[in-house]
Amino acid sequence: MAVQTGLGEPRGPWFVSPELDPDGRARWDGPGSDRGPSGWRGRGRLLAGLAVVALSTASGAVAGGVVASRDGAPGPSAASAAPVPAELVTAAGKTVPGVVSVLVGGADRASATGSGFAVDDQQHIITNDHILAKGRDGSVTVELPDGRRFAAEVVGRESRSDLAVLRVPPSAGLAALPLAKPGSTRVGEPVLAVGSPLGLPGTVTAGIVSALDRQVRLGDNRHTAVQTDASINPGNSGGPLVNARGEVIGVNTAIATIDGNGSIGIGFAIPIEQVQQTADTIIGKGG
Repeated sequence: MAVQTGLGEPRGPWFVSPELDPDGRARWDGPGSDRGPSGWRGRGRLLAGLAVVALSTASGAVAGGVVASRDGAPGPSAASAAPVPAELVTAAGKTVPGVVSVLVGGADRASATGSGFAVDDQQHIITNDHILAKGRDGSVTVELPDGRRFAAEVVGRESRSDLAVLRVPPSAGLAALPLAKPGSTRVGEPVLAVGSPLGLPGTVTAGIVSALDRQVRLGDNRHTAVQTDASINPGNSGGPLVNARGEVIGVNTAIATIDGNGSIGIGFAIPIEQVQQTADTIIGKGG
């Protein structure tokens, strides 16, 4: 796959916090102060200055996706400091074979890239709709963990939930990932994010579930999301967030950034309840 040059600008609207001023800006204390932790008026204001950025990449970004700071320099990534239980090693081994890279607009020079994962033995793949929306044309290619590539059929898209379902031929032989039971996700439980950040397929990062039912606005729609501190970056869009049993608890969709920098350990995933409902509807209609 040809590598595109240049750094992409941050994309996506501002995170909506209950503690925002009416104009949507963060509030600071201190005479003449416009930056610095000591200037925040009360605790819990940090989210007011965060941008929520969809995790796919479009034309003009490094293949696989980069969130760049406004002056063009890549921002620092924040790796999770959470301990990695032995169970996550087993979960990673079970998950990686079912996760793919999604290339939109041509396999040799994709105009948008992301991730996806198999959900059944019919080779249906779940991914994010915003990845497909950024493609220059309707062609979608799926790259498997072993490097094989297949042209993918778009079974259906649901922009409101930011989910889409693809399908590849039976010869792909993807292993379906199990889905967690609705309502079983708990704050504090260890999780893995798996996908192709920055064009690096099969990347696994660890963290915990930071919060449930977090309200996030992407585009014109509001989403109820699972918040995690597992390090996720552009290219992770559409990939699974899995628990220590290897069950998918959500679809990684967005990250919060400060001033357009990279991952700061605040990521958002569409919860499995919404994923399963939407996927069942799409597959039922599209076959």
